[in-house]
Amino acid sequence: MRRTTILMTLLLAVIMATAQIVTPVKWKTAIKVDDKTRTALVTMTATIDDGWHLYSTDLPSGGPVATSVDWKTLEGVELVGGLKPSVTAHVQHDPNFDMDLKWWTGTVSLTQKVKITAEKYAMKGSIRYMSCNDKTCSAPTTEPMTFSGTIKVEEAKEEEKSAEEKQEETSDTISATVAEPETITPTGSAVGGDLWAPVNVDNGVAAGSDAGSLWMVFWACFGGGLLALLTPCVWPIIPMTVSFFMKKSGSRSKAIRDAVIYGLSIIVIYVALGLIVTALFGPSTLNAIATNAICNIVFFLLLVVFAISFFGAFDLHLPGSWSTKLDKASHGTSGLLSIFFMAFTLAIVSFSCTGPIIGTLLVEAAGQGNRLAPAIGMLGFSIALAIPFSLFALFPSALKKMPKGGGWLNTVKVVLGFLELALALKFLSVADLAYGWHILDREVFLSLWIAIFGLLGFYLLGMFRLKSDGEAKTSRVGVTRLLLGIISLAFTAYLVPGLWGAPLRATSAFVPPMSTQDFNLAGDERRVFDDYEQGMAAARASGKPVLIDFSGYGCVNCRKMEGAVLDRYEVKSFINDNFITITLMVDDKAELPQPIEVEENGKVVTLETVGDKWSYLQRHKFGSNSQPYYVVLDHEGQLLSGPAVYDESVSRYMKFLKQGLKQQ
Repeated sequence: MRRTTILMTLLLAVIMATAQIVTPVKWKTAIKVDDKTRTALVTMTATIDDGWHLYSTDLPSGGPVATSVDWKTLEGVELVGGLKPSVTAHVQHDPNFDMDLKWWTGTVSLTQKVKITAEKYAMKGSIRYMSCNDKTCSAPTTEPMTFSGTIKVEEAKEEEKSAEEKQEETSDTISATVAEPETITPTGSAVGGDLWAPVNVDNGVAAGSDAGSLWMVFWACFGGGLLALLTPCVWPIIPMTVSFFMKKSGSRSKAIRDAVIYGLSIIVIYVALGLIVTALFGPSTLNAIATNAICNIVFFLLLVVFAISFFGAFDLHLPGSWSTKLDKASHGTSGLLSIFFMAFTLAIVSFSCTGPIIGTLLVEAAGQGNRLAPAIGMLGFSIALAIPFSLFALFPSALKKMPKGGGWLNTVKVVLGFLELALALKFLSVADLAYGWHILDREVFLSLWIAIFGLLGFYLLGMFRLKSDGEAKTSRVGVTRLLLGIISLAFTAYLVPGLWGAPLRATSAFVPPMSTQDFNLAGDERRVFDDYEQGMAAARASGKPVLIDFSGYGCVNCRKMEGAVLDRYEVKSFINDNFITITLMVDDKAELPQPIEVEENGKVVTLETVGDKWSYLQRHKFGSNSQPYYVVLDHEGQLLSGPAVYDESVSRYMKFLKQGLKQQ
């Protein structure tokens, strides 16, 4: 246990040391020239980090920034056809934009065929692209590339183009644009001054980061393991197993050793399961599965089946031969191997109760898009499952005080059935939003949850029974059931105002967005500037501090943050009363009056659009390139508070705002 805790702490420390500047896409460019045919092939290969995706070259207007190539100099060469990707882009409907978007994961190569027409040739251009994961988006970024060389040109009659070349030029490919050279504004003339001066910002991993997500996965699965203990498939096995070790070992010290090894074997088995899931699919595929509409329909149906099983309609079992063979193996061996087979037998025998819980937890962990999430989740689940076997071996007298099996174990299963049914609606909601069916809008979703948790409360208070409960010996309700029933009914009452648009912050991670509701109680819209210099001038005139919001039209998590936090009445009114807000869209495609040339990381970068300018401001001044990103500044551009990143906690965001107001 101690070693496990130390290893997890070290692991998370490494993750938290990661800087805020993210470069999820690495490019390698190359040109291959064929002197004989006087042609060349330009290859641009993108390596995309796990959990991230690179948007395709073919996107509808009004969506995220598509990948494109802009050739500024083409001397002695002519483009033949357009860009050709090495793999077909994944297509998925995005409910935030209400359109189908295409992207790549892993590795993709874009190739451009060119014809060389002169002895000396030169090509200068840039790749413009945007990438996202399930938590944040990188700003639209430009990757420069330059090629030049000399080729021996022989005077020969140009052959007629082959049918294949003609087909390439007329095929449905993405045409590359050739921009005329433009006059570049001298460095700093449009982006200089104290307002642009870098500030000292701590861009360590903040709340809502991967490290925080891994801890959430661990504790959520730990809680799932505790629930699994209270099921009819596991609870009765605990005293039987511990008593077996006590009798077989002959001494208390050996019994404790065997029970601890038994618990460690449980941990090894379930962590191995998490590692196998990752090895089979990979983190990128897991994330894609968790966000795919069809897969979410499958998950919904699966959880409904699990819920019906918990209600007592049927039991889920793995093949009986598996447990029989493992039981024989445990009796046919000795020592540590025998104990390991006993732990494996527990995993098989208890599957009817633990299987639905494990399946749900693995689905949730997969949605994190992190290669460690399934293993970390199973670590938390297995530790909770293993604790009683070691604990009761240390204190065998406590076995006498352990509650006996009975009807209360079936009650636990039924409660888990209600919870599985409620969680299933979350997955159906994702599919509903993706396809735009509008059959599970916010008020419909909340109505179903009100019915589910209301019935759960009535069940806990003994107002009705299921067939699996059998005949009740008494109509009395224990204190635990009474308290749980009150909590369930209170939560039901909390949900009711949501039917008329109440925010329901506690359920924001599950219920559909407010935009799907016909009526809500939202207040006035936030008042914002969309230009940095104009906003700062207004701040000087008003004497108020400035809230900078680096956002993007293609930033999904920016929309989530607005819905969950910034559009909350108390947050919105506090910002309007105390701040000048400047929202800067880093993917704004509007062209600048004149391009701006700046030097960054030893490279000359050309800022051509308004979004380029704001993205450079974020990188240059704050050392960050991910959105959403919030800072509070004074009139001179000095930092007062922040940064704040994607985190749906209203209290933490309000603390960030109040700190900036206090430092003014």
